[in-house]
Formats: sequence, structure tokens, C-alpha cells
Amino acid sequence: MNTKRLELTWIGKEHRPRLEPRILLEDPEFSYHAAERVTDEDIFDNRLIFGDNLLALKALEQEFSGKVKCIFIDPPYNTGSAFEHYEDGLEHSIWLGMMRDRVAQLHKLLSASGSLWITIDDNEAHYLKVVCDEIFGRNNFLGTVIWEKSDSPRMDAHFFSSRHDFVLAYAKSIDQVEFNKLASEDGEAAPHYDKIDDSGRKYYLKPLRAMGGQGDSRLARPNLFFELVAPDGTRVFPMKQDGSEGAWRWSRDKVVAEQSRIDWIAGRQGWVPYFRIFADKNALRPPETIWTHSDVGSNRTSKAEVKALVPATTVFDTPKPERLIKRIIQIASCSGDLILDSFAGSGTTGAVAQKMGRRWIMVELGEHCHTHIIPRLKKVVDGTDQGGISQSVGWKGGGGFRYYKLAPSLLKRDKYGQWIINECYNAEMLAEAMCKHMGFTYQPSEETYWVHGRSIETDFIYITTQTLSHEALAHLSEEVGDKRTLLICCSAWTGNSSSFSNLTLQKIPNAILHKCEFGHDDYSLTVQNLPMRADEPPEPTLSKPKKPNANGSLFDAPDAEVQS
Repeated sequence: MNTKRLELTWIGKEHRPRLEPRILLEDPEFSYHAAERVTDEDIFDNRLIFGDNLLALKALEQEFSGKVKCIFIDPPYNTGSAFEHYEDGLEHSIWLGMMRDRVAQLHKLLSASGSLWITIDDNEAHYLKVVCDEIFGRNNFLGTVIWEKSDSPRMDAHFFSSRHDFVLAYAKSIDQVEFNKLASEDGEAAPHYDKIDDSGRKYYLKPLRAMGGQGDSRLARPNLFFELVAPDGTRVFPMKQDGSEGAWRWSRDKVVAEQSRIDWIAGRQGWVPYFRIFADKNALRPPETIWTHSDVGSNRTSKAEVKALVPATTVFDTPKPERLIKRIIQIASCSGDLILDSFAGSGTTGAVAQKMGRRWIMVELGEHCHTHIIPRLKKVVDGTDQGGISQSVGWKGGGGFRYYKLAPSLLKRDKYGQWIINECYNAEMLAEAMCKHMGFTYQPSEETYWVHGRSIETDFIYITTQTLSHEALAHLSEEVGDKRTLLICCSAWTGNSSSFSNLTLQKIPNAILHKCEFGHDDYSLTVQNLPMRADEPPEPTLSKPKKPNANGSLFDAPDAEVQS
């Protein structure tokens, strides 16, 4: 059987990183909240994550899979322009692999009614579309927006003076995606409403004769073939251009009722009836695929916005204007929905989402997370940022955000090359990390020491660095009872564990050692961070179990015996 399919291939495409599901650690020093509520809709639990964005997306997977309504990313374009804040200009295959891995993680986070928006230029746009087609399915492609990023031509261009970027838009499910129509920014009717009646209402004309489709002939719609009388008394029938008999759009009764909407135009072939379609200033329209700088801003606009907010720092070469992000969020989400940007850059997405009443998550690895994003967001929360879209949405400040760092790798090698638990992990961190690895929700109980998380109502997990004796296991089995089950992750145990049908035992770190790549902290878009591929990876070795903490901790087990 031939299983080949049409696909884009590149060197290293078969390599997929086995990502470690890190936990997130809040650092209150960088978290920021308004001193008081401005409105009842203020949102305080937005998240700014500092760290590698691929690991961060994996860290979000358990809690946020299927919950993000709109994802916007502005990745490095791989143009060789040597961005100061990113290693931009990677070898083509490396860039494709890196983007594939990130888009795959983003796909998991999107809700069924959600959509992904990616800004990109000519250099990689068409390759990236094929990559996204493979992940999202070609049928879920929504369209390509042309954004006029420059408000003036480059006279020194060698060939074309490029004035646009692309915005690729994908639905998680084309049958479920929710798309909002747009109102006119200035309240004016669209340009094709080019006529005005005596009362000042704008309208345009459309032929009264049906055109196209199955219902435009007398044979198909005999009741819509009848005569109308032109201004000079001429009898007019709905005749097609080829001389065959057609049909009117309206019935006889509607023609009489809507007589004031009919305009007669004298042409070379005689009188032709048209009908008026009036503009509704409150009417919504579907978004178009060409967005001009006058509508959504340009690179010049966005540079000025960032410079006004963070004047003492170097401005990004290609930040995105707030009005561009506003339009995407308007189309793709509603108030209270969750927005994600994993290439946060100067923090525009979070700033706009905050002002528009959306929840948001942003991820940024560069130091500009602290020099650009945090100072900018503080001004948004305080209400002192009155640039960008602030005036148009009536932004007065409010809400806040929490700052998180990625925890270090759970396992590390000791000086003998053996895998051990990272000493940076305290009891609570280890319990939360093991819950992620084993597919449990971290929900430690204050009443029951052996409940650190659960998968279902009656299935729990207990994590301890102790070695458990047969007596300790018997005691746990009795407490768990017949109607519940418990997964125990520990250093070791003695006796026959199969004696307890409601207990399942796993050794740390054996239980997780082969699940992912430990000790890999940077998957960013830089050549030096690429993993080295060996023909035969070395077989991991395990350390002996540590002795328990004599002072006791969350991981102390009842009647535990230390085994050598």
C-alpha cells in the first residue's frame, strides 16, 4: 500500500524534541497589580512567563489545552537582518523545524472555536503556510491578510520596494471557529456606497435582474418573468445579455411595495432597472484581506508607541502597532477570552489584550522582558499609557499580571553521570512536577498527607523521596480503602507491593527518566542551542536512593524504613 503524501521536507524534519513539562514559579518581585479596582471586569491573573517559549508552551499544556481563544505570534522572520534581540537569520531547515515544533504546541492549546494568527514576510511565508497546513489541516486555513507595514516607499530598493507583511490565519476547526465582523472605525459607510438620496442616506445600485446561479432564467423562475414599465412607457422584461429570457430578483408584490427603491438607468440597449441598497452605519462587515497603514498602523507607528512608553531603551526594529493587534483580537475573540503570544517582543499583545478586557498569557526569553515589557505593562495597569488604542477603547487602567519563571530541569546528572533530583526542588515543587509528568492535576490536600494530586475523583498520587517499608505500604493501603486507588512515586520500597491491589508503585527517577529530555534548558532559535544527535544515545544510569530528611517534610511517610 502506498502511504506517501504531499509534504514539505527539510533536513532534520524527523527530529522532534521530547519536551520536559516544567512547572512555573511565580516571582512576586516582578508581578504587578493595580492598587484598586477600576471596574468590575478588571483582570488580575494574566501571565507573563520569562523563559524559553517552547518549554513554556509545554508547561502550559496540562492546564490550558483547548482553552486559548486567540493566538497571535510575531516570530523572527529568518531574513538575515540580525535582530538585536533574536538570532534571526538561521539556516532555512533549522528555522522550519523550530517553527514546526512551536506551531504544533500552539495547536494543542487552541480551543475548538479558536484561531492562530502569524505575521511573516516573503522570505518564509509560503514555506510556513505549508508547515501550518500539515499541522492544522489545509481545510482550516482561513486566509492571508496583507498588512501595509510601511507608509512610504524605499527608494534604495534594488528590485521591489517591499511595503507589506503577511498575516496567516488558521482555525482550530473550520466548522467551529468564531469570527466577529467589524464595524467601520469612523462610522462611515464603505466606499462603494457612492450615492446619496434626498434625505442624505448613502446607497449603491444593484441590477434588478437576477444574475448568476440556478434561478436567473424564466424556465427556473417563471413567476419572476414579467414586464415592468420604464419612465418613457417602454415595456421591459428581464432579458439576459445573450438574448435569452431571464428573471427578476423581486416578485410583483415586492416591486409594487418597494417602488421608491427602483432607479431606471437609460443605456445603449434601452432602460435597465436597478434597486437601491442603503448603508447602515451600525452594520457590521466581514474583515477584508488588505489592511492599510491608515487603518491599523505601520512599523513607524509601533516604534513611536514603544519609544513613548519606554524612552530609555532601544526600540525594536519591527514591533507591531497596537491597532493591528486590536483588529486581530476584535475578529478572533470576545471580552474575557484568553489570548496567547509566545513571541512577546515588546509586549504589545498583552498591552492591547488588557485594554480590550481579554485575559492574556505572554512568553518572552530575552532580557527585554524586563527592560521593555514589564515597564510597559505597569503603565498600562496604572492607566498612564494613553497612547496606542487607549483613547479609542476608553482605557483608564486596572487589573494586573503575574510574572513566572520556568523551573529548572527536574533531573540532573551528578558528578558520576548518574541521574538525581535537582537540589533546587523543594517538596512542593517536586510534587507539582511529578504530577505533571504522571498526568495528574496538582491538588495537594491539607488534611490527607498522601494526596498530592488526582486524575479522577477516586484516583490519587503521592510523591515521597522516602523508601517505604512493607508496613508503611500496608498502612497507606488501609487508608486509601477499597473505593480509591493511589499511585505512589518514591525512591524505593521493601516487601511485595503486589499485595496491595489499590496501590501502584513507581520509582523516582525511573518512572520519568525516559519520558523527555532532561537538562535541556534552551530551545530558542539559535544555532548553538541545537541538540547534538548521536547515533546511539547513552543508556541513562540511576543513582541510589537518597536517605530521607531527618527533620521531616511533606514527603515523610509513616513507618518508613531507610533501606541501603
